[in-house]
Amino acid sequence: MKRILFAVLLAVFTATVAVRAQDSGTQQQIDKIFGMIQDVQAAQELQTKKMAALEKDIADLRDKVNTPAANPDNASAADLKNLAEKVQEIDKKRAADRELILNQIKDLGKSVAGAPVKPVKNKVTPLPPEGDTATAGAPQTGHNYIVQKGDTLPAIAKAYREQGVKVTTTQILKANPGIDANKILIGQKIFIPDPNAK
Repeated sequence: MKRILFAVLLAVFTATVAVRAQDSGTQQQIDKIFGMIQDVQAAQELQTKKMAALEKDIADLRDKVNTPAANPDNASAADLKNLAEKVQEIDKKRAADRELILNQIKDLGKSVAGAPVKPVKNKVTPLPPEGDTATAGAPQTGHNYIVQKGDTLPAIAKAYREQGVKVTTTQILKANPGIDANKILIGQKIFIPDPNAK
């Protein structure tokens, strides 16, 4: 029985050692898992801190984007409004200047249209009109005139009469054989006889 008792004690001791060894192995595994859990918690805390720092940086960037910078090259709303007012003022002055110029051109046109023709006095000897034997061979006194835009023979005769040269359209036609009273050309040279000149 001693043998049995010894065998039972040996079995109990072995079982106890085995249980202790097993408990020791389990404890080591538990310690290892616990260490890993602590590492994960530390990493999580580190990630949380990094995310908080990134969120702060993003908020700062949003503030910078939404807040206008005090850069001297950037124009403020007041600057743009002031510039727009100056452009409108310049545009009004330009329109007023244009109107003034147009009025002055109209006035000049009226004064040129109403100005008398200033004859140039020259003594010339034109060809005598055909069929006029009374004046053939005798030099005529008169004026050379260059036809301007808008001129007609009656208007030219009238302008010379206002200058004291008593001439008619018929006399101008006789002094300029071959001229058509209805077709005088700009730049054409015609002779204006002066019947009173001697």
